[in-house]
Amino acid sequence: MNRFIENYQGKEFDLIVVGGGITGATVAYEAASRGLSVAMIEKSDFGSATSAGTSRMIHGGLRYLSTYEFGLVRESLKERRVLTNIAPNFIHPASFLISVYKKDKTPNFMLKIGMLLYELFSFDKNRLWDKSKKMPHHKTVSSEKIEELFPNALKEDLIGGQMFYDCSSHSPERFTLSFVKSAVAHGASVANYTKVEDFITEENAKEKIVKGVRVVDEISGKRYDVNGKLVINCAGPWADLLLDKVKKKSNNQELRRSEGIHFVTKKLIDKHIFSGSTPLGKHYFLVPYRNHTLIGTTDKEFIGNPDDYKVSKKAIVELLDDVNNSFGEKEKIKYEDILYTYGGLRPLVEDQTEDVYDSSRKYEITGEKKNGIEGLITVEGGKFTTSRMLAEKAIDKALKILKSGKKKSISENTYLYACDIENFGEFVSEKQKKYNQFRPEQIEYLAKSYGTEIDTVLSNSIDNKGLTEALNADGENLAQVQFAIRNEMAVTLSDIMLRRTGLGLLGHPGKEIMTKIAKLAAKELNWDDKKLAKEIEIMENKLQIP
Repeated sequence: MNRFIENYQGKEFDLIVVGGGITGATVAYEAASRGLSVAMIEKSDFGSATSAGTSRMIHGGLRYLSTYEFGLVRESLKERRVLTNIAPNFIHPASFLISVYKKDKTPNFMLKIGMLLYELFSFDKNRLWDKSKKMPHHKTVSSEKIEELFPNALKEDLIGGQMFYDCSSHSPERFTLSFVKSAVAHGASVANYTKVEDFITEENAKEKIVKGVRVVDEISGKRYDVNGKLVINCAGPWADLLLDKVKKKSNNQELRRSEGIHFVTKKLIDKHIFSGSTPLGKHYFLVPYRNHTLIGTTDKEFIGNPDDYKVSKKAIVELLDDVNNSFGEKEKIKYEDILYTYGGLRPLVEDQTEDVYDSSRKYEITGEKKNGIEGLITVEGGKFTTSRMLAEKAIDKALKILKSGKKKSISENTYLYACDIENFGEFVSEKQKKYNQFRPEQIEYLAKSYGTEIDTVLSNSIDNKGLTEALNADGENLAQVQFAIRNEMAVTLSDIMLRRTGLGLLGHPGKEIMTKIAKLAAKELNWDDKKLAKEIEIMENKLQIP
């Protein structure tokens, strides 16, 4: 992949997608795969904001049953199956256990009813291309079984629980990137670090017509007018602020934004995802993650400019207290146990609830004609699981506006780029035999991260032990760093360590490892000593616990 903006010569695209998170990535892929010429522009790095701030799950939204959002649950469960099919290396069945205590707001019998409904709405869950990923039915679990599976779960007033299956996402960051790559494979032009400063418009007596966007390349500082017949605003938490640029308004925030934070600790649980409930009835998860435990999430309204958002110590302490009040029989989690923390802002279109936890995760696709604007669509809300379906509907609308005729979507029944694997277990076994000089666990991890591109990552460096030496317990290595720069548009140390690889996602890897990564990046990207020091400083700040 190459940043098209560096060689842009004024081409008019059918569609310009603003935003390179999961929504923009799926919209760009959907549009390109249906024959439109597409440019996708992201002001930071692909998937670097909300899309990287997830609990690493692809799920139907069990709790949305309590708000009677049956349509959203059904759509989510259908899309869970679709994503498992088209991205078998990224999406895997995972067992969840919901604990139930006497004091909980939701009684056990209500939870059982919810489970039955969830099973009903997921009637087609095992219509999977990879039959080895069959998902079992839910079952009621005794308090004794919970204590066996989770020895550190609180025992007092424990009634029992429910075990069910949803899916985990190996790497939301690379999963988002796989949609970007799929878009590029179908002819899309993409660029990260390209910020929209304004819209190109024409006006007549009745309306304002959008003709493209004015952007600045944040790498070179150069400015460009990118021309397009239609623009789709997929800027997530920034969607309303971007819209203000064409409305010529200032800080007219229409979206609600919900903060969700997570932190990583040493290994606390083993195989199953544990779901507990706070005294206020909000759920949190303890998720097995790379021989560590990922804990999240919060759901608290954020007021202010999303550019100013960062995880605060107060938010971490609140989540820590919630978890410790309802988990930890023998030992509570201490602040100093936290190895890494991250957060993101969810864009919400529903504003009828007092608490954002109760706000819907529905999405809206709006043509801006009502505002006297032609040539612009805004996509707001939604969640990671339903992003592909949102994209399909958005491009249906775009094709009508462009008068391009009906072009059938292929995304539901087509593997994503480098994900064409019929049986993932067999694929891993085959690669473990091929690369038997590496630990089997290392090859499995790389197979999940790269799919069929694992051969490209390893084959070019197989004879260079300096590139293939394991840098962490998962076996990640400098070959991945080189691949990220040469093939995946990584231009900063943060891109490499937080999104192209997981080298920074378990906390600080240590000065020696950081220096190795940074020096290779400097060599590949022609950084001088000043730039190298600055990139390391930025990364050090990102890895610091507030």
